[in-house]
Amino acid sequence: MRILAVSGSLREGSLNTRLLREIAERAPAGVEFEIYNALRSIPPYDADDDTDPAPGPVRALRDAVAHADGLLFATPEYNASIPGVLKNAIDWVSRPRAETAFQGKPAAVVGATTGQFGAVWAQAELRKVLATTGARVVDIELPVARAHHALVRRGALLDEIHGPRSAEILNALVTEIQRDRESALVA
Repeated sequence: MRILAVSGSLREGSLNTRLLREIAERAPAGVEFEIYNALRSIPPYDADDDTDPAPGPVRALRDAVAHADGLLFATPEYNASIPGVLKNAIDWVSRPRAETAFQGKPAAVVGATTGQFGAVWAQAELRKVLATTGARVVDIELPVARAHHALVRRGALLDEIHGPRSAEILNALVTEIQRDRESALVA
């Protein structure tokens, strides 16, 4: 089972990328994580540039989403919403609508911030955007607030509170992926 993990942060020391890595380390046997790390290479969406073939980085992202069994996004919160680079990448993958790789794809969203709310607004916005693209989004959130303090104090973002919640999200995502596989066998 393959999960594509996408961080909405471009920062070298991104808390959200770190969060994805920690979740990946705790994944059950048989679950393979691929952390997508080329968000910076996706050009601004322009329908005039959305041709066949699409720009190389866009093709690579679309292929990565299409070949994943499920998606896990980690988002920081910028001005009470998701980062523009993440929304831009989603815009590219979501087109053309009838053929989008998001259609029916199981997805989950988590988030870490240095603020006190743990990206709850950004997570809600991202779940809304993904659902609009046709993804089947797990309706559980993982707000990791003041994440930089967790790294200083404990060296990890997932603790006795966040660890079980991340496992709950991952298990819900895996369950959705398994439903897809069972449906495919019946069809």
